[in-house]
This record gives sequence, structure tokens and C-alpha cells, in this order.
Amino acid sequence: MDLRNKAILVTGGSKGLGAALARTFAARGARVVIAARHGAELDQVAADIRTRGGEAHAVVADIGDKQSIYPLAGTAAALVGPIDVLVHNASTMGPTPLKLLLDTECEDLERVLDVNVVGPFRLSKVVAGSMALRGSGVIVHVSSDASVSAYPTWGAYSVSKAALDHLARLWAAELDEFGVRVFSVDPGEMNTDMHRDALPDANPAELARPGDVAERIVRMVATAHGTPNGARLEAPTWKEAS
Repeated sequence: MDLRNKAILVTGGSKGLGAALARTFAARGARVVIAARHGAELDQVAADIRTRGGEAHAVVADIGDKQSIYPLAGTAAALVGPIDVLVHNASTMGPTPLKLLLDTECEDLERVLDVNVVGPFRLSKVVAGSMALRGSGVIVHVSSDASVSAYPTWGAYSVSKAALDHLARLWAAELDEFGVRVFSVDPGEMNTDMHRDALPDANPAELARPGDVAERIVRMVATAHGTPNGARLEAPTWKEAS
């Protein structure tokens, strides 16, 4: 896929991987919309992209809030046109320090699922129909190794990412005949605020830079039609097909 002039919507775009993805897509000539809850940080990322000659728009939205989904999708389409690539990057681990399941409040689990699973489901429902009608589109679910490995205290987040992986496979199975590609990607451990909140003693020098991971994910999107629909990819080991 040639990303020039493609309309891209990235959730969780105010910092970390989301901001890096927005910058990388824009550097390839895409028209980018970033969404997150914190307007000042979003505006700063969008302004930085525009300073570098790219196109970027900031939309304040809470992916875990049902009432935010239609306004977000409608505003994004009004700004850059029908969405060609949707990246579900917004995510929460719940309260930190992370807790054992026995100590996890039901409301905290609900919030994690709302942001990490239900929100992406709702937003895909709004966006994927247009993709199917046009016969093309890519949807990316940003996952985690916690979706396949059981780490004590990571329960709510882990359950949500496992569900997000399977949601990608289901969307792929249902949308394949309409030309829509869906995959999930484990970005690996990165030097981000989220990682620091979860593992404050980790050595940042041993963690991947979000910008490097973003470059790989953007290449995954550009070559998505050569990837099995519904695949789960791992950014640290992924290699672009020759």
C-alpha cells in the first residue's frame, strides 16, 4: 500500500507508540488523525508533525466512552476523508501498581475492557463498513505478549489483550471477502510511560524505542496485503517479505 494521501486514524496518539506511529505515517505522506483524552499533549504531537511538513489533526476522545465513538469517527472522516487505516493503539492497564486478580476491583476490570476491547470493537464497527464498501482498508490491533503469557498481577490487561487478538481474527474472517485486512501486533517492550508505570525498575536502555517500533508497524501496514488476514505479528522479530 502506498501510504501517500491515505487517511489514517491512530488512537492513543498523544504519547509513546501512538505519537511515534502518527509521526511515521505522516512522514510517508499520509493524512493523520490522532485521538486521545489529553488535548494539550495531542495538540503538541500534531503541531510537531505539521512543523515537519506533514498533515495531522488532533481529536480529543475517550475510547472507553461509548458516546465518544461516533463523534470521533465523524470528525476524523471530515478532516481527512474516509479512513483507510485504523490503528487501535489506545490502551490502559488499570490502576498501578498492578494487582493480583483477587485484589482487582470489578470496576477496574470493566474499565480496562472498555478501553482495550469494547472501544476498539465500537470504533471498528463504525469505520469498517466504509472500508468494506470501498473494497479496501487496514485495521491494526496493538497487542502485547501478555495476551499469550500469564504474568501475575497483569490479569486485567492480559485478558483484554487476549480478547483483542481474537477480535482481530474474527474481524478478518468476516471482512476478508470485502478486501479489508486486519491484524494484531505485539510491539514488544518499549521505553514508554506505560511500561514505566508497570515496571518502574526496568532498565530503559534495554527497551525498544517507540520510534523504531513504529517504523516496523508502518511497514507492516504498507505490506498488509501480503500478510495472512487475522495474523498476530511480533514487531521485534518481524521481517518484511522480500
